[in-house]
Amino acid sequence: MRVMQGIAASPGVGLGKAFLYVHERLVTPHVKIEEREVPHEVERFKRALASVATEIAQMAEATPVDNSEKIVETHLLMLHDPEFTKAVENFITTDRLCAEWAVERVLNSVIEAVEQGGDPLLRERSVDFNDIKVHLIKELMGQSHSDLSMINEEVVLVGDTLLPSQILSLNHKFIKAIALNGGGKTSHVAILAQALQIPTVVALGNITEKVRSNDQVIVDGNLGEVAVRPSVISLNKMMERHERWMEHERQLREIVDLESITPDGFKVALKANIERVEEVPLVLQSGAEGVGLFRSEFLFLKPGGADEEEQFVAYKEVLEKLGAERPVTIRTIDVGGDKIIPGMAGLGEENPILGWRAIRFTLARKDIFRTQLRAMLRASNYGKLKIMFPMISGVEELESSLTILEQVKEELRSNNLPFDEEVEVGIMIEVPSAALTADILAPKSDFFSIGTNDLIQYTIAVDRGNEKIAYLYQPFHPGVLRLIQMVVEKGGNGGVPVAMCGEMASDPLAVLILLGMGIGELSMSPHNILKIKHIIRSVAQREAKELLEKVMAMDSYLNINRYLREWMYDRFGDFFTA
Repeated sequence: MRVMQGIAASPGVGLGKAFLYVHERLVTPHVKIEEREVPHEVERFKRALASVATEIAQMAEATPVDNSEKIVETHLLMLHDPEFTKAVENFITTDRLCAEWAVERVLNSVIEAVEQGGDPLLRERSVDFNDIKVHLIKELMGQSHSDLSMINEEVVLVGDTLLPSQILSLNHKFIKAIALNGGGKTSHVAILAQALQIPTVVALGNITEKVRSNDQVIVDGNLGEVAVRPSVISLNKMMERHERWMEHERQLREIVDLESITPDGFKVALKANIERVEEVPLVLQSGAEGVGLFRSEFLFLKPGGADEEEQFVAYKEVLEKLGAERPVTIRTIDVGGDKIIPGMAGLGEENPILGWRAIRFTLARKDIFRTQLRAMLRASNYGKLKIMFPMISGVEELESSLTILEQVKEELRSNNLPFDEEVEVGIMIEVPSAALTADILAPKSDFFSIGTNDLIQYTIAVDRGNEKIAYLYQPFHPGVLRLIQMVVEKGGNGGVPVAMCGEMASDPLAVLILLGMGIGELSMSPHNILKIKHIIRSVAQREAKELLEKVMAMDSYLNINRYLREWMYDRFGDFFTA
C-alpha cells in the first residue's frame, strides 16, 4: 500500500478502481500567413469564439449545480472581452500569425503573468485561462475537446489536472472521488467538486505515476490523503475515520444558526473571506454573519481589467444577496508583490514583496483607484458596504486615500448618484509600522482588520513562498503575538473595533489566543466557520484569558505551539489537533 499526501479540496471519502487520465500535449501550429489570408483568418477566429462560447454555456446548462453558471460566466467574459479579441486580431493582422498561434501568444502571456505571482489564489486562476486556450485552439484545429463524459462505470478519477469544463462534462454519478497531481483548494475545479459532493484531493505531485488503471484507490478529502492498493486493515481504518468525521460534521451543522458566543457571554462575529461572486452561496450555507474580506483584485484578471460597470455589477450582486443584515467588507485592489495581474508583469522590481503594491499601486494609479471607489460607493446603496485599504504603512497613505475617497463622493453627489453617506472605511494592519502606530491611525479609521499572512512575514522577515525557510513562518512567534496584542489594545483605546482576516483566524489553536485578546470579529474561508464557532461556544473567555497570560510569558513558538496542542487535546480530543 502507498499513502500519498496532498491538499484536501472537497470533503468526504471515496473508494473505487482508478480511471487514469493524463492530458495529451497540445501542439499548436505556428504558421505565418499571407496578407490576402488575413480576413479569412480573422473570420476563423471569430467563428471559433462563438462556437466555444456556445459549447461552454451548454455544458453549464447540462450541469445545474451551485456555482457552475458563475464559473462559466468567467469563461464567457473572457471569450467576449473586446481587449482579448483585439489582441488576437492584432497578432493576425500585424504579425501575420495564424489564428491558433495568435490565441496561444495572447493567452500564454496572460497565464505567465498570473503564474508569476506568489499568491496561490491568483495562480489557480491560470487553469481557467488554459481551459479557454485549449478549447479555442482545438476548435480552430478541428479537433474535439477532450471530455470525460464517456466514463460509464463507478471509478476514482486520477489525473494530472482537470479543466473546469471537463468537470462539467462528467457523468457525476459515476465519479466516486477525484485525485490530481496539481490544483489548489480554491480553484474552480475544487469549487465544482464541492458543489457536486465529490471527495477530492489535489496537489499530489505525481500520483499519475504511482497508480495503474483499475488499481484500488481510497481518496480521503477530509485529510488530503490518497491510499493506493490499500490493505483490508487500512481500508477499514479509513472508513472508520470517515464515519467519525461524518458524525462530527452532523454535529457542526446543528449549530449553523446558533450565535457565536462563549459560555460566559463574549460575542465573536464570524465572517467569510471570498474572492468571487459565486462563493456567496457558501457564505450563506456556513452561517457567516457577513463577508469580512472580499478580495477585489480577482475581478482584474482578464486582459483589460474590469471597468466601473463590471465592478459595480459584481459588488452590487454580493451586497444584494447578503442583505443589509450581513455587512460586506471590500478590500481595494491589492496587486503587486506576489499578486501579478495582466498588464503588471515586467516591472523589474528586485524585491516586489517590499515594492509597488496594494495601496502604493493604487495611489500611483489614481485612475484605477477612483474607478474602483466609484463602483464600490454606487454599490453601497444595495446593502451594508465597508471599504478597506490594504497595506497601509502610515498615516500619510491613509490620509491620501481618504482624500481621494472624498473627491469621488463629491463627484457622485454632483451627478446625483446615490450611495451610502455613512459607509465605514477601515484599514488592514499587515505592516509592522502600522501595528506600532495603531493609536495614530485609529482616529482616522472606522475599523482595523489584521492581515496576519503579511504581518507574520514582515515581522519575522521570512518569505512565506520560499520553501527553504518556510519553517520560520510561525504565527505563534512571540514577536507576532505581541504585535497583534498591541493592535487590539491601541484599537480598543481609540474606540476602533479590531477584526482579523488572515489565515490565523481559522486556526483552531490560534482562536484560543484571539479569544483571550478580545478580538471580536474573525473572517475566514466559509468551510472553517462552523469548527471555529464550535470552539468559541465551548471555551469561556475567562479560560482563554488565563491561557493567553501563560502563552505571552513563553519564550518560543515551539513551546507555545506545544502548550496549545496539549490544551486543545485535553478539551476536544484529537479532532482539532490531528
